[in-house]
Amino acid sequence: MTATLPLTLQIRPATDADYSALAALQQQVWPHQTVTAEYLRHGDDQLRQHPLRPHLYRLVAEDQAGGMVGAASAAQWPSMFDPDRYHLELMVLPQAEGRGVGRALAEALWAHLRKRGARELMAGTQEDRPRGLAFLAHWGFAEAMRFFDNVLDVQQFDPTPFAAAAQLPPGYRAVSLTDLMAERGVDAAWAAYFAGFAQARADVPRTSEATPIIETEFRKRETHPQFWPEAVLMAVHEASGEVAALTEQWLDPADEGRLNTGLTGAVRAHRRLGLALALKLKSIEQARVRGARTIWTGNASSNLPMLKINERLGFVKEPAWIEMQRFLEAADQQ
Repeated sequence: MTATLPLTLQIRPATDADYSALAALQQQVWPHQTVTAEYLRHGDDQLRQHPLRPHLYRLVAEDQAGGMVGAASAAQWPSMFDPDRYHLELMVLPQAEGRGVGRALAEALWAHLRKRGARELMAGTQEDRPRGLAFLAHWGFAEAMRFFDNVLDVQQFDPTPFAAAAQLPPGYRAVSLTDLMAERGVDAAWAAYFAGFAQARADVPRTSEATPIIETEFRKRETHPQFWPEAVLMAVHEASGEVAALTEQWLDPADEGRLNTGLTGAVRAHRRLGLALALKLKSIEQARVRGARTIWTGNASSNLPMLKINERLGFVKEPAWIEMQRFLEAADQQ
């Protein structure tokens, strides 16, 4: 058996010129996480411009030939913002695994986080990646929560058994964001969408408490390259005019045949009426008409109502994503 030799590495901060290589690296490490350079750049720009001023730090690892063999990042997520919490990501090319790339990136990232006085770290990997799980355990991380990607074959989906469930109950009507803007005007429609989204989002399971959404930041969705306003479907309560439930489909940055579900849910006062299921069925039909092959959606393992809906509709689970957590003591900062 031939020994795997360590690589001679250069670890440096990422620059704008690295986005294409970062996207290519991510596609090789996580083939199902379809990304492009433009998608990564847009996400970083949005993060840097956020009013909470979240921290973002990216590193890349290059071998002697100058090729990118790994990358790492530390970011504060506005959706779960805490000045002492950082969400970490580390990727190594499959052919470079076991050659010191992950360790070198982790040590450089750790030095940066110690200087910033980090107190909580979040990172994750899939349950079928034993090397990644062992790496995180070595660095002191423990499991916090599991999430599932669920995939539906749109063209094989048979809507016949769900004909009754696709109808909203009396007193509600389905409308897209595009249609609501035509009815009420752009600003009023976005205000209704935001109000329904904020309430439905409040009970989504997550590893830490959700940070309230800033409406002006929410409105920036309309400039996102993958935002599809026609696929924001809402159940409007006819008596009050409020958005009682919603589901969203986003275009994929790299695969025209794939759609990605955003938030699906109902506000508390309108739950257990079948609104979310009815909207999901309408969104599947919308995807079929568009010619999409698959719909991808993510759910926490503790979100049993939504998992049951997805299972009923025929979504198939991918290997679980295991979110892991490490709390740091003062001694860790020495």
